[in-house]
Amino acid sequence: MKKLIAFALVAIVGINAQAQNKNAKHDIQVNGNCGQCKERIEKAAYGVKGVKVATWDVDTHNLHIVLNETKNNVDAVEDAIVAVGHDTQNKKADDKVYEKLHSCCLYDRDTDAEDTEQDHSTHQH
Repeated sequence: MKKLIAFALVAIVGINAQAQNKNAKHDIQVNGNCGQCKERIEKAAYGVKGVKVATWDVDTHNLHIVLNETKNNVDAVEDAIVAVGHDTQNKKADDKVYEKLHSCCLYDRDTDAEDTEQDHSTHQH
């Protein structure tokens, strides 16, 4: 009976460990305009421990990542991206960081309830 209980506990622990995927695929929407943005976004994503693949598409603004979730999470990847000036679907880069981007990289930013101080739609190309 003790062996059966021990086996059951090992099985449960094994199942819980599997909940974190070593090769989890995620897609994140990231604002940007050009090849320079692509390099910056991908470099920021690769700077996060556990990111194995990071590919940003200029046309769709989709960042495809493969992430070892036992080492990190998507939130950390988004934090790294906003730290270099690019808004994601869930997070917004600091205005001061965004404004330091090269002029061709100043994408149109959506204003929201939290960002009523300044209208960033004046950065039209």
